[in-house]
Amino acid sequence: MLTLTALLFCALGYLLGSIPFGLVVSKLGGAPDPRTIGSHNIGATNVLRSGRKGLAAATLLLDALKGTAAVLISSFWGETAMLAAALGAFLGHLFPVWLSFKGGKGVATFLGCLIGLYWPAAVLFAVVWLAVAAASRYSSLAALVASAITPVALNYVGRVGEGGLYLALTLLLFFKHRENISRLLSGMESKIGGKK
Repeated sequence: MLTLTALLFCALGYLLGSIPFGLVVSKLGGAPDPRTIGSHNIGATNVLRSGRKGLAAATLLLDALKGTAAVLISSFWGETAMLAAALGAFLGHLFPVWLSFKGGKGVATFLGCLIGLYWPAAVLFAVVWLAVAAASRYSSLAALVASAITPVALNYVGRVGEGGLYLALTLLLFFKHRENISRLLSGMESKIGGKK
């Protein structure tokens, strides 16, 4: 029963997570397809490279909210459903079936799911992200540092289920940022506000 519940809510989360809001918002706003500029992904940071800050903000908000929505909808069925929905939403954003499994890098959805699961950890994530981004002006570095801290913090406060899930999500997030990591190490990564 638990396995069936987990599969059902993982599927629900996936469907919500796979909505490509960066692409939808860009098209509705008359901006370039985000897959044709910058890092060629559908996330808010890349939408920002079109010069449309409002569209980037909308993408960030919607990509986060789809993760939060998946978790909150599933909350009526217990922790297993919530964790499964969060996993599904994150996978849906990273690998959306509608875009040949080529999605975003997952930072906003990572945060959105965390808001639904345990909001104090989401606040910590946001604070760390802002601090690192302000100091370095690298969005990718801020995401990597904040995500790495998240499972540690969750386990520290006894949220073992969420901590285990977020360890897996962090590894996936690092995988999706592997090119950014390479550019960071070589000094070639573009900074926040950059056009490359």
